[in-house]
Amino acid sequence: MEFKTFVFYFLAAIMVLAALRVITARNPVHAALFLVLTFFNAGGLWLLLQAEFLAVTLVMVYVGAVMVLFLFVVMMLDINLDRLREGFWSYLPVGALVGILMLVEMVMVLGGSYFGLEAMPAPAPVAADYSNTRELGRVLYTDYVYAFELASLVLLVAMVSAVALTLRKRKGLKSIPPSEQVAVRREGRVELVKMQSEKDD
Repeated sequence: MEFKTFVFYFLAAIMVLAALRVITARNPVHAALFLVLTFFNAGGLWLLLQAEFLAVTLVMVYVGAVMVLFLFVVMMLDINLDRLREGFWSYLPVGALVGILMLVEMVMVLGGSYFGLEAMPAPAPVAADYSNTRELGRVLYTDYVYAFELASLVLLVAMVSAVALTLRKRKGLKSIPPSEQVAVRREGRVELVKMQSEKDD
């Protein structure tokens, strides 16, 4: 077995175990930490596929920003976990069926050569000055531009929803309309008063 293959199976095994702990951990903070571990291993798999830009983006965006936002929302909403877990076992058969289907699909894709299926052709060698970032941008903003805009709208709706969920009006809170804050001038705020100086005797 090649070292690259060993690293792939090692990262994939840790990622699957961490993903299982994300949905089975009782503490949401622990689940978030396991999700961070899942993202790190997914980034390692991207590095094995020579997609360095996607790996770095996955770590920076999801681990650095999305997970912090997730923890912030969990702590702000004060979610009742016992109430959320009431119907967990009722959805277990459907979830197990979906998981088995995904497992069968992954086995067919990764181990197709062992079942007599035609293996995917190896990727063609690329030039030394090839940039997967440039190629990704070209494909993303030409062939998949509508899907990209749709995804941006979904993220915008998610961001507005997160703000609406965490926005709470408190009684007795004094606030100034932004229009009045912008209209403030120095002459209306600062007043210079002339006073005679006092001398010590």
